[in-house]
Amino acid sequence: MSAVNPPWFDPRMPSREACVLRHALDRAAKLFPQRNLALFENGTRWSYGEAQQMARSTAAGLRDLGVRRGDMVQVWLPNGPEAMQAWFGINYLGAVFAPVNTAYRGRLLEHVLQNTGAQLLIAHAALIDRLGDIDTGKLTTVIVVSGEAATPKHLTQLPFAAIKGNGGSFDDPAPIEPWDIYGVIYTSGTTGPSKGVLQTYLQIWTTGRSTYGYMCADDRMVINLPLFHVGGTSSVAGVLAAEGAFAMFERFDTARFWQELRETRSTLTCGLIGSMADFLLKAEPRADDADNPLRMLTMVPINDNTVALARRFGFDWLSGFNMTEVSVPLVTPVNSEIAYCCGRPRTGCEVRVVDANDIEVPAGVVGELIVRTDLPWALTPGYLNMPEATARAWRNGWFHTGDAFRRDADGNFFFVDRLKDTIRRRGENVSSIEVEAEVTAFPGVLEAAAVGVPSPHGEEEILICIARKPGARVDPETLVTFLRERMAHFMVPRFVRFIDSLPKTPTNKVQKAELRAAGITPETWDREAAGIILKRERFNRT
Repeated sequence: MSAVNPPWFDPRMPSREACVLRHALDRAAKLFPQRNLALFENGTRWSYGEAQQMARSTAAGLRDLGVRRGDMVQVWLPNGPEAMQAWFGINYLGAVFAPVNTAYRGRLLEHVLQNTGAQLLIAHAALIDRLGDIDTGKLTTVIVVSGEAATPKHLTQLPFAAIKGNGGSFDDPAPIEPWDIYGVIYTSGTTGPSKGVLQTYLQIWTTGRSTYGYMCADDRMVINLPLFHVGGTSSVAGVLAAEGAFAMFERFDTARFWQELRETRSTLTCGLIGSMADFLLKAEPRADDADNPLRMLTMVPINDNTVALARRFGFDWLSGFNMTEVSVPLVTPVNSEIAYCCGRPRTGCEVRVVDANDIEVPAGVVGELIVRTDLPWALTPGYLNMPEATARAWRNGWFHTGDAFRRDADGNFFFVDRLKDTIRRRGENVSSIEVEAEVTAFPGVLEAAAVGVPSPHGEEEILICIARKPGARVDPETLVTFLRERMAHFMVPRFVRFIDSLPKTPTNKVQKAELRAAGITPETWDREAAGIILKRERFNRT
């Protein structure tokens, strides 16, 4: 089976100066200090030289607060200069960047804080009140961005200026290596708590280079995916690898997408995932649709809508497959029109579709996708403080994705479904286990099961099936209000269906396949039809 070797991708081990953030910034600042690197939504601009000095100064400030190489530092911020400054400073010091989803609250937030064991959190002032009623683990200090907040009494609050270093010098002669851990990104938990995926500098560089290797030094990329997801971090890595520039926005905005590209003169944007392309395609056609600077785009999946979008707005495209734990093992040729194809293995990757015993299955047969790479450290070394989960994923020398795939006779790979109970909603992986835990905490709920049902925008919506306690009444709108205060907006179910009891196997496991098959029944309550639309919060900057 032939591998795909994009002309921009070199599968050999890169140098420290290429893939390690500190050394890459130092090299760029020496060679072209005035070259543009970053343009932010609030008008802030950085050159490569300014980014290096800011990273050095922030590293010094963190060091003065007691942060050392290898320490976890959690960052709970929306996209913007503060989040980027924190990330660059953390990695320049040799510490580990541990971003937190700004939608997290309640048990999920508590788990993430405890799992890292971080003592320092850099957080937006608007989020601080969520710390008040949870166990914050080993956390001792909170650096507050954009104002002050009522921090819990056991935590010390400091302003963001405390890590700016005030121009302090930073000198650390010990190099940071490509196999060192740069960050931990939290992904959906499916059979238990969410897992912190450990990522090396080599892995994030490989992901960025495999995804955006078509980027050149003259390009600018719009980045509107969050930095607490691999979509956001790998985009920045792709920019640094190309020694190009980026324009960063807090979020994807359908109404402003093309305007942002034109205003920032951006020739690229980070990938369009799922429904994002659908939303853009629904905009009223204009005579100047193709008059835009976008030249190339990574889109997942390839289907009639994504191809139509590319042709309407006049850009080239490609696709592939990735997850937080790997580094884009599958890529398509440019402008491939094979619907829902994830492509073929890129050079440097081996990919198989296997049965439950890790035996490769024939073409056309569905099995689990497993991956390994020629270079060590190009995939995750494991999950933070979860040795059993790491051992399950890394069996027989291969990383097990937990995703069901098939390949055709020509060697093309196609995503089929998830083997695990993750629900994919508008670019977010949602753990059914975590949704169910919060729903069953609501008075009157005996048990609940969350499943994904098809969305007209692609991917899935969340259906929660509820068995009530005898004699109890559960009002769906009251349930949504209850859940909104306890979980991220994207986790709150859209559909609520009440049933007498959940279908079970002889071993008392819920038969979710049966619930999925029934889908949206006539009596199912629809949150959006009831006028309740939940969106990610926006943040005001000071």
